[in-house]
Amino acid sequence: MNFVSKTKMDFKVVGTRVPRPDGVDKVTGRALFGADFSVPGMQVGLILRSPHAHATINSIDTTDAAALPGVKAVVTSADLSIPEDEALRDVQDNCLARGKVLYDGHAVAAVAAKDMATAKAALKLIKVDYTPLPHVTDVDAAMQMDAPVVQEARADESVPDGSGPNVTHYCEFGHGDLEAGFARADTIIERSFTTAATHQGYIEPHACLASYGNDGKADLWCCTQGQFFVRELCAGIMGMEASQLRVTASEIGGGFGGKTTVFIEPVALALSRKAGRPVKIVMSRVDVFRATGPTVSSSMDVRIGMTKDGRITAGEAKLRYQGGAFPCGTVDMGAQAAFAAYDMEAVRTQGWNALTNRPKEAAYRAPGAPMAIYAVESVVDELCQQLDLDPLDVRLKNAADAGTKSSYGPTFDQIGLRATLEAAKEHDHYHAPLGENQGRGLSCGFWFNFGGNTCVSLNINNDGTVGITEGNPDIGGSRASISMMAAEELGIPYEKVRTVITDTNSLGHNDVTDGSRVTFAVGLATIEAARAAIRVMCGRVAKIWGIDEDAVVWEDGTAKPSGPNAGDFEPMTLADIAAIAFETGGPIAGHHEVNAEGAGVSFGVHLADVEVDPETGATKVLRYTVFQDAGKAVHPDYVEGQMQGGAVQGIGWALNEEYIYGEDGILQNAGFLDYRIPVASDLPNIDTVILEIPNPGHPYGVRGVGETPIVPPLAALSNAVSRAIGVRLHELPMSPPKILKAITAKG
Repeated sequence: MNFVSKTKMDFKVVGTRVPRPDGVDKVTGRALFGADFSVPGMQVGLILRSPHAHATINSIDTTDAAALPGVKAVVTSADLSIPEDEALRDVQDNCLARGKVLYDGHAVAAVAAKDMATAKAALKLIKVDYTPLPHVTDVDAAMQMDAPVVQEARADESVPDGSGPNVTHYCEFGHGDLEAGFARADTIIERSFTTAATHQGYIEPHACLASYGNDGKADLWCCTQGQFFVRELCAGIMGMEASQLRVTASEIGGGFGGKTTVFIEPVALALSRKAGRPVKIVMSRVDVFRATGPTVSSSMDVRIGMTKDGRITAGEAKLRYQGGAFPCGTVDMGAQAAFAAYDMEAVRTQGWNALTNRPKEAAYRAPGAPMAIYAVESVVDELCQQLDLDPLDVRLKNAADAGTKSSYGPTFDQIGLRATLEAAKEHDHYHAPLGENQGRGLSCGFWFNFGGNTCVSLNINNDGTVGITEGNPDIGGSRASISMMAAEELGIPYEKVRTVITDTNSLGHNDVTDGSRVTFAVGLATIEAARAAIRVMCGRVAKIWGIDEDAVVWEDGTAKPSGPNAGDFEPMTLADIAAIAFETGGPIAGHHEVNAEGAGVSFGVHLADVEVDPETGATKVLRYTVFQDAGKAVHPDYVEGQMQGGAVQGIGWALNEEYIYGEDGILQNAGFLDYRIPVASDLPNIDTVILEIPNPGHPYGVRGVGETPIVPPLAALSNAVSRAIGVRLHELPMSPPKILKAITAKG
């Protein structure tokens, strides 16, 4: 059989704004989130957390807690095995401290009891003897040779000799002769920057329900971005075979990368195993802030040289990231992303990760990239000011394009950066007048995008409808997008397709919903699964007609003879073929498994207008426009939502949000009252401009869009505020006291 090739203009379903399949369930309250699951005999689980930033655990006495009526189980790290794998051991030690606590809020013990009141009383009866140790929460201080040691001997083989004891990882990227490049520059600017750690701010706290049977088999229901990864981690920690643990993902009330690992799930399983009852744990908001991964905080130095006409001659960045009390490699992504938007002959980025007495970092939408690009784009903007050059023209002059050797090594294929810059320059936002105390900033943004392991099953039902089973939690509209791509390929209405997210025992492995991978990778697998089903259907029709399979073509949801020589037969629709499937060979289905490659990098450009009150330092965002290459926007509403959501989170990061630790190493603002995220009244409408430069690695040209939007806001806002007040700022967030201090210092 043959497929009719699709061009960018051929789509009938893809690119439309169909109703979202989860909308009714969510607005009526029927959708089940992590905390909504319950079963008979369920016990309440609570976790005791460290009041110290760093301390040795001398002893844990759980005798009184275990003896309290209504308490079914008490566990500590002693109830868990010690995995041989170092990375898995880190996950386990973060879930329940072993030997010493490494940050304020580190889990120490847990109880399961008949109700919340009993569980709270039991926690108070657990006696922990601590010896406080010196602590460090600042990345620059942590990198010093005499810094308090968070964990001994955790440096990997990349770390240069002579590094401080908390440095765990080093990376370096680049090409060309830096000094020769700087020698060609007319102006060189070198600046230092810092960014605070910020939380993903998801509304739904972590929650799970574990049921561990006497037969050694267990079920786990949880809010997660990847049930297969949860199974892998929990099975390893519990010493189980993967097939004995079934994990089901609930609906998810926000994740943004923060639900790509486990914090409470192994604890709930351990409690359930010991109690012989199901155990449910729901984290409090305070515990979410104290103990689940924020993003890294950073300290950075950037040096860039530029000619009078705006050509960048060389760039160098030194990035220092802290990812909490356990090793991480986030700085690699920051170092690779820093100069990715530019076509440069000489560039180098170096990165260091260091341990601190803070919670273990977790991904937050394009992990590592927003900080690095904030520093680079700030210096580029300052160079434009000093040389009196248009900041968009300078970026166009230096923009990476197809064939550019990237700053981190690979040569770019077809990319959309230049198109987004040109769209921004043509947009009326860029030319709108500004008033007193107002400023306009812009920034480029970049993210790699990933593919990864994916498995999809597509079933043709007897009534002509289609069911798709996939294994990635829907955090950005993927059920709609996958159904749309299946409908497009099969040639049937969108309403005839339903996509469901299944558990770990019902489908082959699927990687985590992260890296902007799902619409790309699962979409690709869905298209291939649909094509497999089409091959089966065309084969059935060929037998009915008594002709070769190659003489049957699939067009617009029907099997047709490929031409006059194939015979004169009435086309058969998908519904026609499905209705007689049991008479022609049995059920019809398509499956596809793939480790998807060719995700295609993503670029965006943001414009931001602000007004700063010179008397208070308060910043008001007046106008904001996002330009981004989506490859192909499968469902434009969802794409726009991703672009707007990332921009809003970036605005919060730039202006308000930060983890604040006291001198005692205790988190001071563990809650939404003191950790201030933007609300509707803080924001203008976020305008969006979707560009479509097809990704050659996907049948429909799709690129991931979810992470790039959080990258440009930090620099776009910083550049806007700096221009509004006439002083360059180098620290995020730009809270009113910091801005007022800068205005006052200017005089």
